Amino acid sequence: MGTSADESARSLRYDHPALEPRRRILRWLIDNIGWRFLVKIGRVEGLENFPRQGPAIAMYNHIAFVDPVVVLGNLPRNVVPLAKVEAYSYPLIGIIPRLWAVIPVRRGAVDRQAIARARDVLAAGEVILLAPEGTRSPALIEAKEGVALLADRSGAPVVPVAVEGTDQFPTTSLSKWRGPGALIRIGRPFRYRPWPGGKADRQQLRIMTDEAMYLLASLLPEGRRGFYHDLSKATSDTFDFV
Repeated sequence: MGTSADESARSLRYDHPALEPRRRILRWLIDNIGWRFLVKIGRVEGLENFPRQGPAIAMYNHIAFVDPVVVLGNLPRNVVPLAKVEAYSYPLIGIIPRLWAVIPVRRGAVDRQAIARARDVLAAGEVILLAPEGTRSPALIEAKEGVALLADRSGAPVVPVAVEGTDQFPTTSLSKWRGPGALIRIGRPFRYRPWPGGKADRQQLRIMTDEAMYLLASLLPEGRRGFYHDLSKATSDTFDFV
């Protein structure tokens, strides 16, 4: 972990207030166009659990292409997602991550630049959004250690966000639009305890990751829990609820 001077220098490179005007416009478009033609939002549960201020890491299960938009569009604060760098190259909609200033991630190796940018956002007292599995899957797969790493190095709390029903959208099916729609369930935030030796090592990060994923799994229907289906294995040795 860098010095406080390093943290201050990095945080200056992320200017949240400067990005808010364009994000408010994008949120208006999502609210007034996205939820009419892209996804039906059924309900959002647990909004009271989401931190109203300060840094946080929102982690969600990724089952459909539209998940990042669904989650960021229904949280009470404008968050900064991490997304695969290819999202910037999508025809037409590739302009959206650029305008929002989404953090691009190069998959296949540790992307230190993406980690540094995410830490900039957290140092500025804002929220990042990421899918710990690193890819879409209909049920949870074993997660990567990114959430635990960022939380351990920054001290930011983690907020689990469960997504259900987004795999039905976008669609032209009237029956799906008449159905219950997407469900977003926000769990209780938690903070990892500091390790006596300082930074968590790889083995400790693995334990921290799995404990977080069992929390996320507990918010999901049984069929979505996948690798973390057996909730009897869930432990809470590395964190406290906040």
